[in-house]
Amino acid sequence: MLSRRGPCNTRKYTVFSRIISTQRIVSFRIAPEKVAELDLIAKAMDRDRSYLINEAVESYISEQRRFSAMVKEGRNDIRKGRSFSHEEVESMVDDWKHKSR
Repeated sequence: MLSRRGPCNTRKYTVFSRIISTQRIVSFRIAPEKVAELDLIAKAMDRDRSYLINEAVESYISEQRRFSAMVKEGRNDIRKGRSFSHEEVESMVDDWKHKSR
């Protein structure tokens, strides 16, 4: 059961909704050749340049978050004494090389 505490202020909700959904305009410099490549890809995908740039930024942010989490995990492992010596790593790499042949 929902309870009402008074009249709904739709103006507040509209403003809040617009703040969340409003995209920001960002400008930056890019080589003309890259713009031409973006345009070719966009045309082939039936998308616009902004779509591709947004996808690229999302991918970059995601990769940076993933990398940052891996670094944090590695630092925690080192603090807990879970690490390998240089020699141990060399030995593991040599084993992998031999297994892949």
